[in-house]
Amino acid sequence: MIDFWSHFPPKNTRTHEACGPSAASFAAALAGHLCTANGKTVFWLRESWQGAQLNPVAFATYLDPKQLLVAQAARQIDALAAAEEALRSGHVALVVIELSQQIGLTEGRRLQLAAQEGGAMGLCLLSEDMGSNAAQTRWRCSPVFDPNGAVVDSTLQHWEIIKNKSGTLTSWNVGWHAQTRRINVVSKPAQR
Repeated sequence: MIDFWSHFPPKNTRTHEACGPSAASFAAALAGHLCTANGKTVFWLRESWQGAQLNPVAFATYLDPKQLLVAQAARQIDALAAAEEALRSGHVALVVIELSQQIGLTEGRRLQLAAQEGGAMGLCLLSEDMGSNAAQTRWRCSPVFDPNGAVVDSTLQHWEIIKNKSGTLTSWNVGWHAQTRRINVVSKPAQR
């Protein structure tokens, strides 16, 4: 089995992608992990047309809400520009950007260069058919449901690396421990 901690958190000073129904939970867990380690801020960007609002207090399970800045942009191009500036600033640990449209290689490369310059990590949340060739890794994130009801942990998820520029493709079942603000790797159930 490939060691989870050799892949998580993903490589700093790079931009990564997450897709799937639990992509936002992946971003929250990554934010919590990074902020616990260095005390910096997370900058979360989305387009203003989206109906649902992000409530920083809802992130309290993952990180101190004071460490989360939420911003809205009128268009995706504005969100990309703001993400670049935040990555380049050197004042944030992570920039999360929710993408509604495919980005090209040029936009993806600009995010990579900004992350390298500012020493931060970027994470694009997108649908599975929208990945950029510039991303360092792409993670598919899904909840794990137990049909027998034996699993009582509602945070259990399956995280799979489906693109990795510098290594192996692999997957793990993980859960978030709210009291310690840590990710726990959970062994997969044995087949009987």
